[in-house]
Amino acid sequence: MGMFSKLAKGAAAKKAISAAQKPENQRKIKSAISSMRGKKSGGTAGTTRRRG
Repeated sequence: MGMFSKLAKGAAAKKAISAAQKPENQRKIKSAISSMRGKKSGGTAGTTRRRG
């Protein structure tokens, strides 16, 4: 069971890394990070969302 769990975690990590390398996903990740930073500092940075 432990071996299967490690394989599943490895496959999930590989899929997440490959998805994060795509340019459209990088924009989403950067936007989410700036939004989190804005919320954490109590500011209004990152509250405007653009779609497109």
